[in-house]
Amino acid sequence: MSFPKLNIVILGLSITSSWGNGHATTYRGLMRELSARGHRVLFLERDVPWYASHRDLTNPPYGRTALYPNLAALKDRYATAIRDADLVIVGSYVPEGVAVGEWVTRTARGISAFYDIDTPVTLAKLDRGDYEYLSHALIPRYPLYLSFTGGPILERIERRYGSPMARPLYCSFDPTVYYPMDNQPEWEFGFMGTFSADRQSALEQLLLEPARRWKAARMVVAGSLYPPDIEWPANVERIEHVPPAQHRAFYTAQRFTLNITRADMLRAGYSPSVRLFEASACGTPIITDYWEGLATVFQVDKEILVARSSADIMSYLHELPDGERRAIGARAHRRVMAEHTAAQRAAQLEGYVFELLHRQPAPALWNLRFEHRAVVRAP
Repeated sequence: MSFPKLNIVILGLSITSSWGNGHATTYRGLMRELSARGHRVLFLERDVPWYASHRDLTNPPYGRTALYPNLAALKDRYATAIRDADLVIVGSYVPEGVAVGEWVTRTARGISAFYDIDTPVTLAKLDRGDYEYLSHALIPRYPLYLSFTGGPILERIERRYGSPMARPLYCSFDPTVYYPMDNQPEWEFGFMGTFSADRQSALEQLLLEPARRWKAARMVVAGSLYPPDIEWPANVERIEHVPPAQHRAFYTAQRFTLNITRADMLRAGYSPSVRLFEASACGTPIITDYWEGLATVFQVDKEILVARSSADIMSYLHELPDGERRAIGARAHRRVMAEHTAAQRAAQLEGYVFELLHRQPAPALWNLRFEHRAVVRAP
């Protein structure tokens, strides 16, 4: 038996551009794997100048992608698609997201879901009255709240904010793109991430200070939007942007790679970033800051290393035997292959739809509900 094939519409920040946009990798993987499982998927993206000038995947080769210039055009061109879809997903940071969500939840006859790729940031914004893309009133109107953050925050979304059903749908990776390479590392240590003021002090402590203390070591920081007044040590190479097609080469060129968590994610915990899965898939050992829930994703000291100071970093770089360094990367690789591929996320999403059908069947999906004996829950 197989899961019924769905007509799915996703409204997301951007799938065509990964420039300063961590959402693109998630949407690409999810859309590709949903399409591979036989679902019909349409991705709708607001055509904005920033992403238009930095597109690295203009026409995704899976499903269908369409651009729309404004909210009026979205409603005019895609009302039928939204109404007839079995599942409509609206992502965080979609321009005019509240208006989009209100329209979707009024129009869709199938299941509507909110996909929060920024959950702790979203809830912090709501608590201070910032309704950039989600409002308190809108949350109960989405039958399903998908979250990049797991753990206790899911219960909070249901109890405090009124979501009928909140479930984790973490980021993921494509194992055909991210896998180990047997090459000689170019850098001792590196970091990839767009500039964020709330993690700059951690970058200073965990990478720039070790670079100053070990001047002979080559290190690297890749990412856009860093202010021009940052004083980079001479042995730290700066790369403005690494497109997804080059991520594997970037990770495998490091002996260790650094993960730094955004402040809101750090406070919430249970928020693994995509770089954790991508780097692990490449077999590159990760050194990360600590956050609650880390042990539910990786086994600390066996599959990932934790650093709280520059001294911790220096100890790992100088004292960890190379055989153990490689073993940590290999164990992390096995973990993410077993639990965190994009195909597994698509299967999880199917499982949530199946669960919801038995809780709050939507009119457009009644036929699926009546065929529930032929439906098997995705693993």
